Amino acid sequence: MQPFTYLKSKVVPLDRANVDTDAILPKQFLMIIERSGFGQHLFDEWRYLDHGEPYQDCSKRPLNLSFPLNQPRFEGAGILLARGNFGCGSSREHATWALHDWGIRAIIAPSFAEIFHGNCFKNGFLPIVLDEVTVEKLFVAVEHMPGYQLRINLEKQEIVDDQGNRVQFDVDPFRKHCLLNGLDEVGMTLLNSEAIREFEKTRKALEPWLYDRL
Repeated sequence: MQPFTYLKSKVVPLDRANVDTDAILPKQFLMIIERSGFGQHLFDEWRYLDHGEPYQDCSKRPLNLSFPLNQPRFEGAGILLARGNFGCGSSREHATWALHDWGIRAIIAPSFAEIFHGNCFKNGFLPIVLDEVTVEKLFVAVEHMPGYQLRINLEKQEIVDDQGNRVQFDVDPFRKHCLLNGLDEVGMTLLNSEAIREFEKTRKALEPWLYDRL
């Protein structure tokens, strides 16, 4: 997993509360068996004017030009600004795959659905919880300042804008450690690979009959 330490990026706003995972990635795209390529289907029913299907060529589909992700001013944005209860609904991890595949590395919102919040960390990007007043100020700044950027420093747990305004945020220490070091569950397990090998070696010596059947 790619480590997350520092991010400087434009901000794309999604001014909607209670955005569920079916809106982030509609259910028909769960049929895709690969783990990549979901970015083109992110917010599919809001980004396009037609109905999307798996493995469809999205380059020829009609766009909803009023949707923020389709607007040139937000092209290349790696920070998504959202409202409360982002990522509610089903627990599909595919929703976080789609966000990451599109290029989102951080999401700022007043609150997140619990399972979605955890899936963000597992897939290498940072969900930041800020109070509603601060989030509203960010929405206003994005609206009135084209090209508005934020700098996110995970080590310092700090967000800074181009005017030098600073905001601190909280993050679970263990999840912070995993992001800084690019560790998911598999990566954490592999840190103990030598101990695992020793355990298997000892177990094979004590209970050889278990291995004779293999």
